[in-house]
Amino acid sequence: MGANKTLALFVPAYSLLVRIASALQSPLLLAIRLYWGWQFAVSGWGKLHRLGEMTAYFATLNIPLPALNATFISGLEFVGGQLLIVGLASRFIGLLLTGAMSVAYLTAQRQELLSVLSDPVKFYNADPFTFGFVALLVLIFGPGRFSLDFLIGRRIVESEA
Repeated sequence: MGANKTLALFVPAYSLLVRIASALQSPLLLAIRLYWGWQFAVSGWGKLHRLGEMTAYFATLNIPLPALNATFISGLEFVGGQLLIVGLASRFIGLLLTGAMSVAYLTAQRQELLSVLSDPVKFYNADPFTFGFVALLVLIFGPGRFSLDFLIGRRIVESEA
């Protein structure tokens, strides 16, 4: 079989694969938002109910204004998780949660962060990794079609037309 015939078979098959994979982007983003949005909300809810402990823990990490920061992070995780679930203000929330998880690595999980090259399992087994990775995914790719952000964006475009 010549190169042109091989290419003629490959291109349509690859195009089909791309169409199928592209059609799965929004369902995948929805599944990620639902699962990890719930995890963020539950984590934040738990922290909100233990603000005294969170404040003391933040103080041991030398985080400035530990009471204010404990309240902010707890609320961010709780409300941000809910916003991820419905897909509202997703990229902004993704940015804030990515920042929060970066700070968690720098303060509470510094050894895990420093082991990124020497012991990557230690790095990606730390809680901030998955939470931060999900937040980064939503920040970069958006919430997908199954979200309030998408519906609001479509309404805005329709009203401008």
